[in-house]
Amino acid sequence: MIPIRDTAPCSTTPYVTWSIMAICILIFLVMQFMPYELSYKLLYLYGMVPNRYANPQWGLAYGMPFDGYLSFLTSLFLHGNWIHIILNMWFMWIFADNVEDRMGRGRFLAFFLICGVLATTVQWYSAPTLTIPVVGASGAIAGVLAAYYFLYPYERVIVFFFPVVLQVPAVMFLGLWVIYQLYSITTSTFVPGAASDSALWAHIGGFISGAILYRFFLRKDEPV
Repeated sequence: MIPIRDTAPCSTTPYVTWSIMAICILIFLVMQFMPYELSYKLLYLYGMVPNRYANPQWGLAYGMPFDGYLSFLTSLFLHGNWIHIILNMWFMWIFADNVEDRMGRGRFLAFFLICGVLATTVQWYSAPTLTIPVVGASGAIAGVLAAYYFLYPYERVIVFFFPVVLQVPAVMFLGLWVIYQLYSITTSTFVPGAASDSALWAHIGGFISGAILYRFFLRKDEPV
């Protein structure tokens, strides 16, 4: 099912959502026009390479000194390819504006970044010796999806489910999204040759973080 839009009204302009999207898109486009060697180096320096923190000496040997875990934050704004950036920004466009509406701009920004860092941390613990960079806003966006799940469970999400367009409750669409993530993790873990290139544990970590934390970031006049 591909989401097209939602039906939840939004009473404020989502400047933070749009700004995050603009930063991610701008960084991605700039890196597309860089020499390959430079963009490759930047992905490794500012993407989260788990083994860099599990084995600092390895990181030093490959030109990645310890950065105080800065890449747990900077990796959120990097994306690996066109499908990666388009999918992340599409989900952000559909769901984040309403969450920002309920939290306010400052709280939403803090919520987004905290969920992203926690999601990246979960991904790190799941594969601490991985030697390729983990990048993307999907962990933070998963936290946004969790907030939407609890704040707008019965709003409708318009989805394309080949060959028809359907309206389904958000609780159903996002519930299926979580089930798919869990299925993918199980498959990649226990089925030989079925490894995924997605940061699946970051998705789950972000969603759990958002589910726990969203209530603490709502406007004070918002019901939990």
